[in-house]
Amino acid sequence: MTALSESRVPGWRAWLLTETPTSRRQARLGHAYAAWLRFRANPLAVLGLAIILALVLVAAAANIIAPHSPYEGDLANARLLPPGAGGYLLGTDDQGRDILARLIYGSRLTLTVVTLVAIIAAPLGLLIGTVAGYAGGWVDATLMRVTDIFLAFPKLVLALAFAAALGPGIANAVIAIAITSWPPYARMARAETLGMRHSDYIAAVQLMGASGWRVVLRHVMPMCLSSLIVRVTLDMSGIILTAAGLGFLGLGAQPPTPEWGAMIASGRRFILDQWWVATMPGIAIFVVSLGFNLLGDGLRDALDPKEAGR
Repeated sequence: MTALSESRVPGWRAWLLTETPTSRRQARLGHAYAAWLRFRANPLAVLGLAIILALVLVAAAANIIAPHSPYEGDLANARLLPPGAGGYLLGTDDQGRDILARLIYGSRLTLTVVTLVAIIAAPLGLLIGTVAGYAGGWVDATLMRVTDIFLAFPKLVLALAFAAALGPGIANAVIAIAITSWPPYARMARAETLGMRHSDYIAAVQLMGASGWRVVLRHVMPMCLSSLIVRVTLDMSGIILTAAGLGFLGLGAQPPTPEWGAMIASGRRFILDQWWVATMPGIAIFVVSLGFNLLGDGLRDALDPKEAGR
């Protein structure tokens, strides 16, 4: 059985990597497999993927692997314990709560924020950019001027303004970050749409009687997805830092929710003597941001059509 399975492997590889696919399904699978091979050949990209997968697993199993409660602490006996003391691997904060447990549960909040922002901002920017690039004229000018207004302000400053107007809370923080995150996606989608608007492929679809909305939704937007995925992945670290900044200023998740930015804010009072209170969540933010950046760089190289022919 093992020999038979091994003998089939080259056949499957040849079927996936053939230059003359016989069906659309074979072409799609072959393109995905070739992209995976290019991605796997990049050790840093694999490291980034491993970091993100570890974050997902930690968030999913937080109830199991967290050694203590993230909300309740022993204020009388475990306040500001250093790492390793009293059975607390990363120490405790000023409320006697286990920092490791709060970091583990905080990973859930971090994943929730980046996922919701990506779900809201990426499709919005993709739709605005493709419509502007395909329609042209006054539609393009209007949508792009609105985009320019958002891009004129620093992202964090604009997110702070929206969060302050909406009020503190994680839901309002997600909305504020999403509102400030879509313009780069719109710019990217518009640029790609302008490059393909007059292509033979789009002209053939138009000759078949497809409406403008059908061309945009069914043909233009799917061709922009690979670049969008790469851009979203690279922007995840910025989203994490913006969410941490809002939490640090008290405009994100509210106590006692274990949010990494809020944990840094509460630990800055003890940074000289009890350094671990603010340092541990800072390290968590750094590692996760690095993981998303490495993953984004790897996806960019793997999904780049120019790399496929090399």
